[in-house]
This record gives sequence, C-alpha cells and structure tokens, in this order.
Amino acid sequence: MTHVDPGLWTTIADTVAAVFLLAGAFLTLGAGVGLLRFPSLLARMHTVTKPQVLGLILLLTALALRVRSWSAVGMLVLVVAFQLVTSPVAAHMVGRAGFRTGKVDPDDLRPNEFGEPD
Repeated sequence: MTHVDPGLWTTIADTVAAVFLLAGAFLTLGAGVGLLRFPSLLARMHTVTKPQVLGLILLLTALALRVRSWSAVGMLVLVVAFQLVTSPVAAHMVGRAGFRTGKVDPDDLRPNEFGEPD
C-alpha cells in the first residue's frame, strides 16, 4: 500500500484554487472590457452576464478549495445558486427596460415580438 503525504493534497488543492482564481479573474476582466468595448445595450448585456457568472463560480470554487470549511462551502454553494437563479432574470429585465425606453434598435431584433416601445 502506498502512503500519500497529506501535504501533497493540500498543495494540489492550493494549485487548483490558484488556477481557478486566475481563470475567474480573467473572465471577470473580459466581462469588464466587453462592457466598455461593445456598442449596443444587448451586446453589453450579453458580454457581462455570460462570463461574469462563470467567473464568479470559478472564484467561489477556488475560495471553497482554499478555505476548507464545510460551513463556508455551504454558504458559497448558496451564493452560486442565488447567482444562477437571479442573473438571467436581471438580464431579461435590463433588456426589456432598454427596449421599452428606446435604447435597443428594433431592427436588430428578429422577430420583434414586443411591438413598438411606448
């Protein structure tokens, strides 16, 4: 039977956490750059919601690997679940408000199921 040093698993968990932190930070940075670079509301909304959620999940997973506390992991799982539930609803409401206030070009939408904004 091979003996594995417990410090090895700590090193592996720390390395994976560091990789997840860097990947999450890169995705969050990409979302911020996209927010500044894209011209339309819908493009900005898309570039913020998609990588931001995955970046947050990676950052919280790295934090869970680093903290190694079941109570903290439980809280982080709740934060991820809350983010996954609320992010699509928030993006939908931002897009709908943008359409109704005339910030979205109706010609870009195919088909235009909402009609003309009031």
